Amino acid sequence: MRLLVLILLALVFATAVAPAAFGGGHAAVTTIDLLADDGRQSAVLEEKRFTLAGIHWRGPGRVAFRTRSLDGRWSAWRPAAPEEEDGPDPASSETRARAGWRAGWRIGNPWWVGPSDGIEVRTSGRVARVRAHLVQSAETRVPYRTPAATTTPPIVPRLSWGADESIRRAPPVFADEIRFSVVHHTAGQNDYSRSEAAAIVKGIQIYHVQGNGWNDIGYNFLVDRFGTIYEGRFGGAERNVVGAHAQGFNTGSVGVALLGSYGTTSPSPAAQDAIAQLLSWRLDLAHVDPTTALTFVSGGSNRFPSGVPVLLRGVSGHRDTGFTECPGNQLYGRLNGLAAAAAQLGLPKIYDPRVESGEGLVRFRARLSSSQPWVVTITGAGKLEVARGIGTGTAVDWTWDSTLVPSGRYTWRMSSGSARTAAGPLRIGGTVAPLAIHEVAATPATITPNDDGQADTAVVGFRLTVPASVTVEVVDGDGVAVATVVDRMWTKAGKHTVDVDGTVLPDGAYSVLVRARTPAGVEVEKVAPLLVSRTLGLVSVTPSLFSPNEDGRNDRLEIAFSLALAADVSVRIVRDGSWVASPHAASYEAGAHLFEWNGMRAAGRLRDGSYSAVVAATDALVGRVSVVVPFVSDTLSPRVRLLPTRGIRVAVSEPAVLYLTIDGARRERKVKRAGVVRIRWQGAARRVRVVARDDAGNTSASLVRVRRTSPGE
Repeated sequence: MRLLVLILLALVFATAVAPAAFGGGHAAVTTIDLLADDGRQSAVLEEKRFTLAGIHWRGPGRVAFRTRSLDGRWSAWRPAAPEEEDGPDPASSETRARAGWRAGWRIGNPWWVGPSDGIEVRTSGRVARVRAHLVQSAETRVPYRTPAATTTPPIVPRLSWGADESIRRAPPVFADEIRFSVVHHTAGQNDYSRSEAAAIVKGIQIYHVQGNGWNDIGYNFLVDRFGTIYEGRFGGAERNVVGAHAQGFNTGSVGVALLGSYGTTSPSPAAQDAIAQLLSWRLDLAHVDPTTALTFVSGGSNRFPSGVPVLLRGVSGHRDTGFTECPGNQLYGRLNGLAAAAAQLGLPKIYDPRVESGEGLVRFRARLSSSQPWVVTITGAGKLEVARGIGTGTAVDWTWDSTLVPSGRYTWRMSSGSARTAAGPLRIGGTVAPLAIHEVAATPATITPNDDGQADTAVVGFRLTVPASVTVEVVDGDGVAVATVVDRMWTKAGKHTVDVDGTVLPDGAYSVLVRARTPAGVEVEKVAPLLVSRTLGLVSVTPSLFSPNEDGRNDRLEIAFSLALAADVSVRIVRDGSWVASPHAASYEAGAHLFEWNGMRAAGRLRDGSYSAVVAATDALVGRVSVVVPFVSDTLSPRVRLLPTRGIRVAVSEPAVLYLTIDGARRERKVKRAGVVRIRWQGAARRVRVVARDDAGNTSASLVRVRRTSPGE
């Protein structure tokens, strides 16, 4: 372990820090290098104090730091825990704008340390550089409010906590919808005062922007231990602002951070009540059930690569999306309780409203928090009502015949008692390209998910005519969903593919259901068949380079397979999709089996080229399944030539291994491509013999060159 330099910040201001006026207070950041590129320690003296510290470093090692308060006391050592899982989504404009921004630096959490004038850092493992970002954020008084039992909780706006709007790097970006929330803790001390809480929020904004290079503060909302809620990232508390709090999961989520560290410390009752109140209101704006489970496709993080579907909750923790301890064990263990509390506030509620359209019939559906009367209305120009559907129950389900009205733009509204109304635009007819799904297919249409690495997954392809939110499910013969592959992932128009993991599906016949939904609520769906069978597995073709020329090397093609059930097995040889030969068909019991083929067929021996062996098994349970394994037929021997030049140069017609005997000494040389090869040899070789053998075992004719010697040599 290395103990790095002690940084003392000169005391040039008054020792006491007076709270700033409401909404005021100045925040500034100072960046100092504690370890240089060459590993040398560097001392820096500053004439500024700081209240929040964040450490950046390069290298896989670990860094810890401690700070000195104004009265000269040193804090305990704190881990500068890297938060690679924080930050904007990899494919976002915010990330692209940061390209090259301090590349290779690991980012630590911002820690509220209180008024301090010194920092000390120590490292373990390989650490190339260490840099401290020190923020001086003055205390700020904000109106103290206790959240009441109302649908909208009191929220301290950015202006009141003193957000610096001049440092924002770009306008906000908005998601089409909110699907879930992610709860965090910010790290740092838990004993902050009310006036310090707003300063912490301000300090985090400064650190996120000027230290990390983000557009603005990463969280959408922040909550302090007294139950005060703060507006986070700029753009509007009621709008779907994309934050930078859970890499790969920002678009479609709302990030809520509790000030402090909650690994071993329990969050206060006031903080828990505020979080529940906030989530109840914000998720209800999006008509999301806080207790729901959903599948969300990752946009790319260290834990979940881009495109991987991830099971989440309506109220998830940061550790659910990445490799992190956030939001701490004590807060994480309370998330289900907070979700349940949020679900009980502000009842009744409308969940997951959707509009399904096709052939002029438009279907409106939603879930209700309890059995309630409900109404769906359609209005046109001048807010004139053109249709109405009513009902009572725990679900809204009404179908409207849109052919009864002229083409044009309409608005649908769904209401149920005092629940927040759901609404959206709806276009009927017209020349705008309608939403449609084309070219839906699963490849292969039959999969054998027995963990042998062959046909364990299917690739489902489809084409959208317009951008839409896409859900892909596997449904059984009764239309019941048995697996969700993609859950409401925003998808551009054009061709797309997703992977279906067959290992979670029992054997049987299924359909892959692709459903697309526009922001206006129009929904369409298409299906493709999918057969799952584990009867056939461990199919192999050996050798992959087959040489049926009766030279004793690689002359037999061994086709091996294993059966979980008794089945009829056939083997076909195809080339470019066309049938070439059917060398085998027989009935087998369960177990491992092997069949050999010498390359003979009715039309003669198999010609050279690339082929596939299609091994098919038909059982009484599922039917026919097949596995395709490629191989190459190569009966042509390589050609070699010794060039008549000084030294030893060999021309070879294809990749091969050269076996040389030079004046009695043996050499081998692997040649990766056709061409001329120079063989290093000390002096003039009198006798050279060379033979070439390719990967299929074909061997060239032996070639010998003898150099004549003159008298006296």
